[in-house]
Amino acid sequence: MRKYKHHTLEQYLNVLAQREPVPGGGSAGALTGALGAALISMVAQYSLGRKSPKSVDQKISKILSQTEKIRKRLLELVDLDAEAYLKVVKARKGSLKERKAALKQAREIPAELCRLSTQAVDLLPYLVKNGNPFLRSDLEIALEMLWAAYASGQINIKVNS
Repeated sequence: MRKYKHHTLEQYLNVLAQREPVPGGGSAGALTGALGAALISMVAQYSLGRKSPKSVDQKISKILSQTEKIRKRLLELVDLDAEAYLKVVKARKGSLKERKAALKQAREIPAELCRLSTQAVDLLPYLVKNGNPFLRSDLEIALEMLWAAYASGQINIKVNS
């Protein structure tokens, strides 16, 4: 299976729209979170070097580093969620032990999505206060995307319990 993270946006959306088990909602949720994290990175980039005190730039640089780690991991979850779901589908014909193991893994991916989304949201207040004021709407959009990603993770945890 070709990694979804290497698809163009159009290719990913075309695959998502097909009658195939993957990618699905979990993968789309992870991508939504990655988009939210990317918006935070963009705002951090535009906020650096704006004649702010050195301490502000240092904190924003740290936020940028954190959000980039989160963004990259969320992008990995786009594929990991799809792989986990395929294991659930395969395990349906297996033993109870195999089904439970597949479901456990299928809960771990959305749980990580929730953790990462929360970590990214926690980075927002400093940028709202000290970041580029012309990009506050981008931070609001990032927040909505991250909450949507979090909610999708919660839904998939419940479904796989």
